[in-house]
Amino acid sequence: MRIGTTISSVQTPIIPVIGEWTRNTPGTLSLGQGMVSYPPPESVLQEICDFGLRSEEHLYGSPLGYEPLLKLIATKLLSENGIDSSSHNRLMVTAGSNMAFFNVLRTITDPGDEVILPLPYYFNQEMAIRMLNCIPVTVPTDASYQLQLDGLRSAITEKTRAIVTISPNNPSGAVYPEKALRAVNQLCKEYGLYHISDEAYEYFTYGGVKHFSPGSILGSKSHTISLFSLSKAYGFASWRIGYLVIPEMLLPSLLKVQDTNLICPPLITQYAAMGALQTGSSYCRDKIQQLAKIREQVTVRLQSLNQVKVVETEGAFYLLLKIDTQKNDLQLAKSLIEEFKVAVIPGCAFGLHDACYLRISYGMLSEETAKIALQRLCKGLKYLC
Repeated sequence: MRIGTTISSVQTPIIPVIGEWTRNTPGTLSLGQGMVSYPPPESVLQEICDFGLRSEEHLYGSPLGYEPLLKLIATKLLSENGIDSSSHNRLMVTAGSNMAFFNVLRTITDPGDEVILPLPYYFNQEMAIRMLNCIPVTVPTDASYQLQLDGLRSAITEKTRAIVTISPNNPSGAVYPEKALRAVNQLCKEYGLYHISDEAYEYFTYGGVKHFSPGSILGSKSHTISLFSLSKAYGFASWRIGYLVIPEMLLPSLLKVQDTNLICPPLITQYAAMGALQTGSSYCRDKIQQLAKIREQVTVRLQSLNQVKVVETEGAFYLLLKIDTQKNDLQLAKSLIEEFKVAVIPGCAFGLHDACYLRISYGMLSEETAKIALQRLCKGLKYLC
């Protein structure tokens, strides 16, 4: 029995690999998977406490999402992102923003088409592009992981269908300034491309740096697709709720994908999302103050290592470490788990192959566990490298 050649060419998802190594080494502290340590607000559980008592809650719903939730999302988008979804834009709820991205690709691409990804990329997006027999075209960012517009322009061909930006960025933590995102959006408009803007980490910025949504740009509605997630901001990782804003013309095609792939978003998680959005982004912003302290603690400690180069970025809860070593990053990550009980993600998963990179995530840590994890990581890097 054969396995399809397309899926065989897709990289193995790194999170399950690191997860298995971690489970096989009890006591390992994780600087790996990108999650937050705090739970959802109490309003989430209140919203679903009597779910299932009404017969209509067991029926299929709209593929777009539950109407009261869509109204809450529209209000949030207008007040926080400057995105007006009342005309020429449509909203759709998905089972996480990864599904939103995959649904969009199915809608706008054909096999052989190209999608431009700034390096380092988010591995699940590169994987999704390859799964659809499309071609990820990578464009390096600069030494601070900022976009290079000339490089993006040079990468455009007649097969290009979209440019993807993630800001704040996974895996680098870079926040792209408004000027840069406006330039990318204008580039897409000029060449008839879609600008796919992934904003899953929209609230996670530090030092007064502001997040900007390209979907708020005047005249951008026809070519801008915005992706959002509740997973990070509201401690919602397992609930799988995301949403997207699309040009109205894409809706008939996107409905085909949603109806085939999901039929409709699970109603219980949409109820939960309503509880989260009713609580509002202040819930997350309060938690970020604590994260900022851990971020500073992690950054200062790692910058003291001679063999490690760290760019202090202003967003998300990630840092990329460039290690001065000839060692393979995947093997280094495995050794750190097995010998020093600390988990990280190798940079090769994000398209970084020119040197040894490791991504660390401090979102799951308290100040105390951060201190212990850093001690193990620093000790391991000094010994192994």
